[in-house]
Amino acid sequence: MQVPAPFEYERATSVDQAIGLLERLGSSARLVAGGHSLLPMMKLRLANFEYLIDINDLHGELGYIRLSDDEVRIGAMTRHRELLESDVLAGVFPIFADAERVIADPVVRNRGTLGGSLCQADPSEDLSAVCTTLDASCVIRGPGGAERVVTMEEFHVGPYETAVADNEILIEIRLPRKNFKVGSAYAKVERRAGDWAVVSAGAAVWLDAGRIVDARVGLAAVGPNTTGIPEISAALRGHEPSEELYQLAGAIAARSCDPVTDTRGSADYKRHLADELTRRTLRTAVERARS
Repeated sequence: MQVPAPFEYERATSVDQAIGLLERLGSSARLVAGGHSLLPMMKLRLANFEYLIDINDLHGELGYIRLSDDEVRIGAMTRHRELLESDVLAGVFPIFADAERVIADPVVRNRGTLGGSLCQADPSEDLSAVCTTLDASCVIRGPGGAERVVTMEEFHVGPYETAVADNEILIEIRLPRKNFKVGSAYAKVERRAGDWAVVSAGAAVWLDAGRIVDARVGLAAVGPNTTGIPEISAALRGHEPSEELYQLAGAIAARSCDPVTDTRGSADYKRHLADELTRRTLRTAVERARS
């Protein structure tokens, strides 16, 4: 039977209390919300902490989706189910619903959170690819209420590593809105329903007068971290959408990623998927933007 090493349990009832506990306990403590990634790692003794700080009571403070003219703000404790069922979010960024439908199962989606997914920093994480695609920023709070905002590229330092310090907590994700028609989409190849991605891709496209004014593609499971590809954005800007353009973007995605051969597939197969999924998601994103 797999069991974690002994640990002490704390329960925080506010963000400031959680930060205070982290400051006092240091690197021996870890926050837990859904726990669907952390606890299996602890059972396998791949992660060992002396203290777990339960932050589920922070949902009232950090569980929200707020829409304004220039951005969407999502609290870090917003659960997968809430992201999936939000009509507000589906209206502006349907990529979230696309991704949430293929994340794990209802049990995980009922408890797991956006912040937990991002802080796990798994290279195959679906929502990391989504947030990279949407050019998200992450708001991190530390002692004394000090806050800093980092991009997704800055947030993910390496596999399973983030820019969040031992005495800090991710509190919010911000998604910029632009005054153009926008469409977004997500696609994933997995070995079985709810599994980690073999490869996944997200795309967002902004249109004005029938031309692409901006576009972003985010990939997962094809390198040390979720990959945003600026070369694709540069290649698409200023052009009218076309199959030739999607083909170009797919080719850039395939040569820009760095997958490894493992039990999920060969590196060549994953590059092929990066190409094909990039084309599919761009095509769907453009269709949604036009509609």
